[in-house]
Amino acid sequence: LQGIIEAYKSGITLQGNTTSLGRWDFSGSFFFSISAITTIGYGNLSPSTVAGRIFCILFALFGIPLNLVLLNEIGQVMLLGVQRCAHRLEEMFRWKIKAALLMKTCALVSGLLLFLLLPPLLFSDKEGWTYEEGFYYSFITLSTIGFGDYVIGMNPDRTYPGWYKNVISLWILFGMAWLALVIKFCINLLESSSDFCQC
Repeated sequence: LQGIIEAYKSGITLQGNTTSLGRWDFSGSFFFSISAITTIGYGNLSPSTVAGRIFCILFALFGIPLNLVLLNEIGQVMLLGVQRCAHRLEEMFRWKIKAALLMKTCALVSGLLLFLLLPPLLFSDKEGWTYEEGFYYSFITLSTIGFGDYVIGMNPDRTYPGWYKNVISLWILFGMAWLALVIKFCINLLESSSDFCQC
Protein backbone atom coordinates (compact mmCIF):
# COMPACT_ATOMS: atom_id res chain seq x y z
CA LEU A 1 0.00 0.00 0.00
CA GLN A 2 2.82 2.40 0.81
CA GLY A 3 4.33 1.78 -2.62
CA ILE A 4 0.99 2.49 -4.31
CA ILE A 5 0.59 5.72 -2.33
CA GLU A 6 4.12 6.86 -3.24
CA ALA A 7 3.54 5.97 -6.90
CA TYR A 8 0.28 7.96 -6.92
CA LYS A 9 2.02 10.97 -5.38
CA SER A 10 4.57 10.76 -8.20
CA GLY A 11 1.80 10.81 -10.82
CA ILE A 12 1.80 7.11 -11.73
CA THR A 13 -1.68 5.66 -12.04
CA LEU A 14 -2.81 2.12 -11.29
CA GLN A 15 -3.90 1.72 -14.91
CA GLY A 16 -0.37 1.89 -16.18
CA ASN A 17 3.06 3.40 -15.71
CA THR A 18 2.11 6.83 -17.06
CA THR A 19 1.97 10.37 -15.82
CA SER A 20 -1.32 11.08 -17.57
CA LEU A 21 -2.57 13.28 -14.76
CA GLY A 22 -0.55 16.12 -16.25
CA ARG A 23 0.85 17.18 -12.92
CA TRP A 24 4.06 18.80 -14.14
CA ASP A 25 3.34 19.53 -17.78
CA PHE A 26 2.79 23.20 -18.67
CA SER A 27 -0.89 23.39 -17.72
CA GLY A 28 -0.37 21.38 -14.52
CA SER A 29 2.59 23.56 -13.54
CA PHE A 30 0.63 26.72 -14.36
CA PHE A 31 -2.26 25.49 -12.20
CA PHE A 32 0.19 24.69 -9.37
CA SER A 33 1.68 28.20 -9.68
CA ILE A 34 -1.77 29.80 -9.47
CA SER A 35 -2.75 27.69 -6.45
CA ALA A 36 0.53 28.66 -4.74
CA ILE A 37 0.39 32.43 -5.30
CA THR A 38 -3.33 32.63 -4.51
CA THR A 39 -2.62 30.71 -1.27
CA ILE A 40 -5.30 28.14 -2.11
CA GLY A 41 -2.85 25.27 -1.62
CA TYR A 42 -4.99 22.21 -2.32
CA GLY A 43 -2.31 19.89 -0.95
CA ASN A 44 -2.51 17.38 -3.79
CA LEU A 45 0.67 18.55 -5.50
CA SER A 46 3.89 19.77 -3.97
CA PRO A 47 7.59 19.93 -4.85
CA SER A 48 9.48 16.82 -3.78
CA THR A 49 13.11 17.93 -4.20
CA VAL A 50 15.09 20.34 -2.02
CA ALA A 51 15.71 22.63 -4.99
CA GLY A 52 12.01 22.55 -5.89
CA ARG A 53 11.00 23.44 -2.33
CA ILE A 54 13.48 26.33 -2.14
CA PHE A 55 12.28 27.63 -5.51
CA CYS A 56 8.66 27.31 -4.33
CA ILE A 57 9.44 29.39 -1.22
CA LEU A 58 11.11 32.13 -3.28
CA PHE A 59 8.36 32.00 -5.89
CA ALA A 60 5.69 32.38 -3.20
CA LEU A 61 7.57 35.20 -1.42
CA PHE A 62 7.46 37.30 -4.58
CA GLY A 63 4.37 35.78 -6.19
CA ILE A 64 1.88 36.26 -3.34
CA PRO A 65 2.38 40.06 -3.04
CA LEU A 66 2.36 40.43 -6.84
CA ASN A 67 -0.82 38.38 -7.02
CA LEU A 68 -2.47 40.61 -4.40
CA VAL A 69 -1.56 43.65 -6.51
CA LEU A 70 -2.94 41.91 -9.62
CA LEU A 71 -6.19 40.93 -7.86
CA ASN A 72 -6.58 44.50 -6.62
CA GLU A 73 -6.10 45.85 -10.15
CA ILE A 74 -8.58 43.36 -11.61
CA GLY A 75 -11.07 44.29 -8.90
CA GLN A 76 -10.59 48.00 -9.58
CA VAL A 77 -11.18 47.46 -13.32
CA MET A 78 -14.36 45.51 -12.53
CA LEU A 79 -15.49 48.25 -10.13
CA LEU A 80 -14.69 50.96 -12.67
CA GLY A 81 -16.80 49.14 -15.26
CA VAL A 82 -19.74 48.99 -12.85
CA GLN A 83 -19.34 52.69 -11.99
CA ARG A 84 -19.20 53.71 -15.67
CA CYS A 85 -22.35 51.74 -16.43
CA ALA A 86 -24.11 53.33 -13.44
CA HIS A 87 -22.99 56.80 -14.61
CA ARG A 88 -24.36 56.18 -18.12
CA LEU A 89 -27.67 55.00 -16.67
CA GLU A 90 -27.80 58.12 -14.50
CA GLU A 91 -27.33 60.31 -17.56
CA MET A 92 -29.78 58.37 -19.73
CA PHE A 93 -32.62 57.96 -17.24
CA ARG A 94 -31.86 60.81 -14.81
CA TRP A 95 -31.96 58.52 -11.74
CA LYS A 96 -29.05 58.36 -9.40
CA ILE A 97 -29.83 55.97 -6.57
CA LYS A 98 -31.73 53.53 -8.79
CA ALA A 99 -28.92 53.34 -11.37
CA ALA A 100 -26.26 52.62 -8.76
CA LEU A 101 -28.43 49.98 -7.11
CA LEU A 102 -29.25 48.44 -10.50
CA MET A 103 -25.58 48.26 -11.47
CA LYS A 104 -24.54 46.72 -8.15
CA THR A 105 -27.28 44.15 -8.59
CA CYS A 106 -26.20 43.45 -12.18
CA ALA A 107 -22.55 43.10 -11.11
CA LEU A 108 -23.54 40.72 -8.32
CA VAL A 109 -25.80 38.60 -10.54
CA SER A 110 -23.38 38.45 -13.48
CA GLY A 111 -20.52 37.56 -11.10
CA LEU A 112 -22.64 34.86 -9.48
CA LEU A 113 -23.35 33.42 -12.92
CA LEU A 114 -19.77 33.61 -14.24
CA PHE A 115 -17.92 32.52 -11.12
CA LEU A 116 -20.25 30.37 -9.01
CA LEU A 117 -23.34 29.16 -10.90
CA LEU A 118 -22.07 28.28 -14.41
CA PRO A 119 -18.64 26.73 -13.64
CA PRO A 120 -20.21 23.74 -11.82
CA LEU A 121 -21.78 22.76 -15.17
CA LEU A 122 -18.29 22.60 -16.70
CA PHE A 123 -17.03 20.61 -13.71
CA SER A 124 -19.96 18.21 -14.03
CA ASP A 125 -19.02 17.61 -17.65
CA LYS A 126 -15.23 17.37 -17.29
CA GLU A 127 -14.90 15.89 -13.78
CA GLY A 128 -18.12 13.89 -13.45
CA TRP A 129 -19.06 15.76 -10.27
CA THR A 130 -22.61 16.61 -9.29
CA TYR A 131 -23.68 20.23 -9.59
CA GLU A 132 -23.51 20.61 -5.80
CA GLU A 133 -19.94 19.25 -5.73
CA GLY A 134 -18.96 21.68 -8.50
CA PHE A 135 -20.55 24.59 -6.66
CA TYR A 136 -18.79 23.55 -3.45
CA TYR A 137 -15.46 23.36 -5.31
CA SER A 138 -16.08 26.78 -6.87
CA PHE A 139 -16.70 28.50 -3.55
CA ILE A 140 -13.96 26.68 -1.62
CA THR A 141 -11.48 27.57 -4.37
CA LEU A 142 -12.43 31.23 -4.88
CA SER A 143 -12.52 31.87 -1.13
CA THR A 144 -8.96 30.35 -0.97
CA ILE A 145 -10.02 27.81 1.64
CA GLY A 146 -8.82 25.01 -0.67
CA PHE A 147 -9.40 21.86 1.38
CA GLY A 148 -8.12 19.65 -1.44
CA ASP A 149 -10.97 17.15 -1.27
CA TYR A 150 -11.95 18.25 -4.79
CA VAL A 151 -9.27 19.26 -7.30
CA ILE A 152 -9.70 19.54 -11.05
CA GLY A 153 -7.81 17.39 -13.54
CA MET A 154 -6.87 14.62 -11.12
CA ASN A 155 -9.13 11.74 -12.18
CA PRO A 156 -7.00 9.14 -14.01
CA ASP A 157 -10.12 7.72 -15.67
CA ARG A 158 -10.79 10.96 -17.55
CA THR A 159 -9.06 12.69 -20.43
CA TYR A 160 -8.82 16.45 -20.04
CA PRO A 161 -8.41 18.95 -22.88
CA GLY A 162 -5.20 20.98 -22.91
CA TRP A 163 -7.00 24.29 -22.33
CA TYR A 164 -8.89 23.09 -19.26
CA LYS A 165 -6.43 23.85 -16.43
CA ASN A 166 -5.35 27.12 -18.04
CA VAL A 167 -8.93 28.39 -18.31
CA ILE A 168 -9.65 27.32 -14.72
CA SER A 169 -6.49 29.15 -13.58
CA LEU A 170 -7.77 32.38 -15.19
CA TRP A 171 -11.23 31.74 -13.74
CA ILE A 172 -9.61 31.52 -10.29
CA LEU A 173 -7.85 34.88 -10.70
CA PHE A 174 -10.90 36.78 -11.95
CA GLY A 175 -13.25 34.94 -9.58
CA MET A 176 -11.09 35.79 -6.56
CA ALA A 177 -11.08 39.46 -7.60
CA TRP A 178 -14.88 39.42 -7.92
CA LEU A 179 -15.37 37.63 -4.60
CA ALA A 180 -13.01 40.12 -2.92
CA LEU A 181 -15.24 42.95 -4.19
CA VAL A 182 -18.33 41.20 -2.82
CA ILE A 183 -16.64 40.66 0.55
CA LYS A 184 -15.49 44.31 0.60
CA PHE A 185 -19.05 45.42 -0.15
CA CYS A 186 -20.36 43.22 2.70
CA ILE A 187 -17.74 44.64 5.09
CA ASN A 188 -18.70 48.22 4.12
CA LEU A 189 -22.36 47.34 4.60
CA LEU A 190 -21.70 45.86 8.04
CA GLU A 191 -19.53 48.80 9.08
CA SER A 192 -22.09 51.36 7.95
CA SER A 193 -24.91 49.48 9.71
CA SER A 194 -22.86 49.30 12.93
CA ASP A 195 -22.21 53.08 12.70
CA PHE A 196 -25.94 53.60 12.25
CA CYS A 197 -26.69 51.40 15.28
CA GLN A 198 -24.24 53.39 17.43
CA CYS A 199 -26.06 56.63 16.62
